[in-house]
Amino acid sequence: MKLLHIDSSILGDNSASRQLSRNVVDAWKAADPSVEVVYRDLAADAISHFSAATLVAAGTPEAMRDAAQQHEAQLSSETLQEFLEADAVVIGAPMYNFTIPTQLKAWIDRIAVAGKTFRYTEAGPEGLCGDKKVILVSTAGGLHAGQPTGAGHEDFLKVFLDFIGITDLEIVRAHGLAYGDEPRANAMSAARAQISNELFAAA
Repeated sequence: MKLLHIDSSILGDNSASRQLSRNVVDAWKAADPSVEVVYRDLAADAISHFSAATLVAAGTPEAMRDAAQQHEAQLSSETLQEFLEADAVVIGAPMYNFTIPTQLKAWIDRIAVAGKTFRYTEAGPEGLCGDKKVILVSTAGGLHAGQPTGAGHEDFLKVFLDFIGITDLEIVRAHGLAYGDEPRANAMSAARAQISNELFAAA
């Protein structure tokens, strides 16, 4: 099984989402040593944002692309293919200013490809990635789950994943991390307990 591990926090080792996404991957590997992990750090190796250059590169025949267009087309192709080849995905998604990191949005824009991850039919849109499992690691300084302030964070990610057909979704949540040392420690402890006792308890 191929597991794609995505981190998007800009905080390096101080990041709660990075710590917890690593915990998820380590627990998954312990439960199934045959798992093949592919890691993408969207902060350290940022994907350029979707732009007119992206569209021009995609619409230019390969033989006619200049160096910049070749790079842009290759970036889109490799990012999409990496996602398509994964059987499961672990996504570290901290909240920044009521939404996801811009680096994570740039990745989403590269995998939201008509005919590859979704398609439109006479009956409406149809997701094409229903065979994948996703574990979303959601972290935030405040308490936003189920609140209007979470619309651009967890809610957006759930809408997008559902749009591309992913219904096998688990959320590991650690919110209230900015409320002080004790609330932070409690939130991280609860998230780690969920990883150990719920996500991989059967293994």
